[in-house]
Amino acid sequence: MFEIPMPFVWLIIAVILGVIEAVTVSLISVWFAVGAIAAIIPAYFGVPLWGQILVFLAVSAVAFAFTKRFFKDVVKVKKQPTNSDSLIGTDGIVTAEINNLEGRGKVYISGLTWSARAFDGKDIPEGAVVKVERIEGATLIVTISNPEKAD
Repeated sequence: MFEIPMPFVWLIIAVILGVIEAVTVSLISVWFAVGAIAAIIPAYFGVPLWGQILVFLAVSAVAFAFTKRFFKDVVKVKKQPTNSDSLIGTDGIVTAEINNLEGRGKVYISGLTWSARAFDGKDIPEGAVVKVERIEGATLIVTISNPEKAD
């Protein structure tokens, strides 16, 4: 029967891992591809399989350790602000009482009516002026801007 030499096996593994990396763009298999390429050398010189695997794992770990920080610094994913992010810190009017326990409440702000929840969990009456603290999905998390009107 035909036997494939180990250097070619490691080369095939490296190519497969490289293709997986190219398809997924996940920066996971690239380090193993580097390890597989490194394992070709001991395989070429007839090192036993356990030695080849050891080289594969060691080089993969070293490649991961040294390049993970590089990729983290160079390929930073910056948060892209959206139009709704511009609402944070602005005031709106409660158009339907905000009650977190019942999961209801509406706030009119910048020409739109949004679902709203109270930041502190307390009910906020209709007509109160509120400030947007943050946005969770399509729900504004608000605090009262004018406590005297909320009483």
